[in-house]
Parts: sequence; C-alpha cells; structure tokens
Amino acid sequence: MTPRSDADPAADPAASSGLGEVLPMVEEFLLGERPHLTRLEVNDLAGVPQEEGFELWRLLGFPQTSDDDEAFTDADVEALRQASDLARLGVLDDSSRAALVRTWGRSFARLAEWQTTLLADLATSAPDGAGEGEAAERLVTLAAEILPRIDSLQSYVWRRHLASAANRLFTSGDLGSGGPPAEVHQAVCFCDIVGFTSRSKELDDAELVAWLETFEDASTALIVEHGGRVIKNIGDEVLFVVDAPAAAARIALALVARGEDDDDEFPRVRAGVAYGEVVARLGDVFGPTVNIAARLTSVARPGTVLVDDGMHEALAGEASDEETGHDRETETPAYRWRRLHRTPVKGYSRLRPWSLREPR
Repeated sequence: MTPRSDADPAADPAASSGLGEVLPMVEEFLLGERPHLTRLEVNDLAGVPQEEGFELWRLLGFPQTSDDDEAFTDADVEALRQASDLARLGVLDDSSRAALVRTWGRSFARLAEWQTTLLADLATSAPDGAGEGEAAERLVTLAAEILPRIDSLQSYVWRRHLASAANRLFTSGDLGSGGPPAEVHQAVCFCDIVGFTSRSKELDDAELVAWLETFEDASTALIVEHGGRVIKNIGDEVLFVVDAPAAAARIALALVARGEDDDDEFPRVRAGVAYGEVVARLGDVFGPTVNIAARLTSVARPGTVLVDDGMHEALAGEASDEETGHDRETETPAYRWRRLHRTPVKGYSRLRPWSLREPR
C-alpha cells in the first residue's frame, strides 16, 4: 500500500523526478487492482473479527489506516481469509501467531525496501537528455518486466530453504515432538570486524556499503562452503551455526586468516566459538551457548579465535581441566591450544577461554 500524505510535493523525491505520477499505476500493478476497500470492509468480507484483522495488519508491520480510508483490495480479503484458515487448522495458534506473522513482516519489509530502491535507481539512471517522463515510463516497464521474475525467484528460494530446513529437522530426530523448541548441540560463532567504528568514519556512504558487502559476501560463501548456516548479519558482525565443531573451527580460522592477509580486501576480524545446546526459534538461536560465543568474541584480540570448553572438548577429545595453567600451549594434529586467564564477562564470571590456532 502506498502511504497517503499531504506533504509538499516539492519535498518529495519521487514527485520531483516525475515518478510520483506513476506510483498509483505501480501500486495497481502490484496489488492487482486499485485500492477500493476500507479496513472494516476487508474484515467483514473475510469473516474475521475486527480486532483480529487489525492485529494481523499491525504484526505485518503496516501502519493502521482510518476506518474510511480505501487502502485495500480483494487480495487483502483473500490474505485475511487464508490467515484465518491457518489459525483454524492450528498452524497459527495463539502462542505462535504473533511471532510468525511479525517475522514475515520484517523479512519481507527488508526485501521490499532493497528491491524498491533498486528499481528506482534503474528507472532514474537515465541517459543524457532523457526527461522525467521517460524515467516514469521506465519505472512502469521495469515493474512489469522484473517484478514477476522476482516473485517467482522468491518462491523458489523459499521452497529450497524449506526443503533444507525439513531435511535438518528429519535428520535431527525431533520431528513431531509436540513440545517446546528442541535443544540441539551445535557450534555457534560470532565474527566481527575489528575497528569498525573508526574505519567507517573514513569512508563515504558508497565505500562503506561496498566494504560491508565484501565482508558479508565473502563470509557467507565461506560459511556455506563448510556446511554452516548464517543466522543473521548484524552490521559489522555475522552470527552462524554449524553442526560439526571441526567445521566451525575451520570457518573461524579461515575468516581470521583472510583478515590478516594484507593483500586481501576482507577486513580484519576476530571470532568467538562455543559448542553446546542451542534453542532454535523462527530462524534465530538462543541459549547460554549463544551468549558465551558472543562474550568470547567481545574479549578476543584482533586476528584471533577464542573458544569455550565445549569446543575444546569436542575437538581435542579430552575434558577441559580447570587446573590447567594459563598460557600453557598444547598441540594436536589439527590445532594449537592455549589456555587463557579466567575472563569475567557479563553473566559469566568464571569464563576461561581457549585460544585456537592452526598447527605449526
């Protein structure tokens, strides 16, 4: 839905570029027809209580409209009916509906912002001598040619990820437990850019975006190549999980090694890895193992990987001894280990990390 506004058109970039005139056409193309229904009419036609309809709209991340604003179409009616059907079938129960719908809204909002910016940039990057009218025409043409393909690709990507998630669920043995989210043993790693704040002040907007793109693209490729799964990128940091501790160690060490290579554009990083029980919910991960990985990253020095006792036990094949003296280095065929001082961090006053390095 295109927001209605009484703002000065001269202050509107779309209006000043001539695109404002075609926005209703683009909206009609996207929604299938011009909006002609109020929110009260949508709820009545869908047979859904008013409060339930308003709440679903809010959870999707859209601002509420007034009762007499014709901002909806028949597609909204059908969507509300389908959401009601999912609730009736038990898919969207009271405990999961808010979280699931909110996750849908946030995920698609981010995609929509990026895709809209891309289309607008393409439409306004006119050759010399092209007028505003031509830019507007290009926007309509691009929307008609590109958006159906994006729609199809998004469905394809979703189904591929759905198949991958189903495979993980089936192989984990937790199918049909019916209880709370299952705890699985996984390695959790945070990897963040060293000196991000100071470096970002030296870059203009385009350079900063390119720098972050280099980090996200390279780290994602490396993580996926070794069987990991990116949970999220948080500005200058990436969070990922891996079922196999050895694979997590390889990824973390490889990311750090790239950052230490002066000839590599990849930024300098540090990493923290913990292994233990993890609770997965709506594509995110929670629990003490996640918290410990974050704390390890916060105290790691630039260009280093710190791991917890769970990772050490999984990789070294022996239980960690609390009496092991700090700075004592040991080596296995695959790794070098050094026990560090006890490091008090928020929530974990007795955390004793291990420094993990490649063997000599």
